[in-house]
Amino acid sequence: MSEVLRLEHVSKSFGTKEVLKDINFSVNSGEIIGYIGSNGAGKSTTIKLILGLIDDYQGNVLVFGENIKGQYEYKRRIGYVPEASDMYDNLTAYEYLSFIGMLYGIKEEKSVAKGREMMGVFGIDEAIYGRIHTFSKGMRQKLSIITGMLHNPDILFLDEPLGGIDANSVLVFKEIMKNLKEEGKTIFYSSHILEVVEKLSDRILLINEGKIVIDGTMADVMSKQSDTSLESIFNDVTGFHDHEALARKFTDAFMN
Repeated sequence: MSEVLRLEHVSKSFGTKEVLKDINFSVNSGEIIGYIGSNGAGKSTTIKLILGLIDDYQGNVLVFGENIKGQYEYKRRIGYVPEASDMYDNLTAYEYLSFIGMLYGIKEEKSVAKGREMMGVFGIDEAIYGRIHTFSKGMRQKLSIITGMLHNPDILFLDEPLGGIDANSVLVFKEIMKNLKEEGKTIFYSSHILEVVEKLSDRILLINEGKIVIDGTMADVMSKQSDTSLESIFNDVTGFHDHEALARKFTDAFMN
């Protein structure tokens, strides 16, 4: 395996708020990385920084061995699926697939044929001529997953990719991730759904208050902790133990 991603002493502030604090880690090809943390911990900021969507930061980000500052060519080899995509809603899925393919130099016939086949896997191929503004949240997210992978990227960044997606498609998605790993693809997966992260990931990166506090394989993490699940470890590290009391408080308010 070769190294495809490295962050060296990366820090990022928004105004007076320091969101990332001296982040250091590297990722090898063929790894599935589970990147987890509470809301506001810095997960999305890290991903956007690697994607080049944020360029005002301290430290170095290297993708495929090259520092990304001022670089754009590396983006041809990465894919991105955000939690909610901004799409051209008046386009049909056909037109959108063609447009995304064109951005990556893929001929229309190939991008549409490939996209349509992928849509069929998720059960939405009949909507290929439908306008995106008529799509449900789940259909939009499936299309976002497809367009994020359309150009066969070497690294795939997933930021809460399963919002609104039905249970059957989630199962299919998990198998897709396993298949991509077998093909040597690298997957950087950020999610609050810890059960999915635990089952998919080779390695866990846990960020808390802008710092990486856990970095290791699932086996390593479990062996070093007394807890038996990633959820329990997450709660211990982030100091969140009030879920039962808060749930009871909510239920009491609901019942009154």
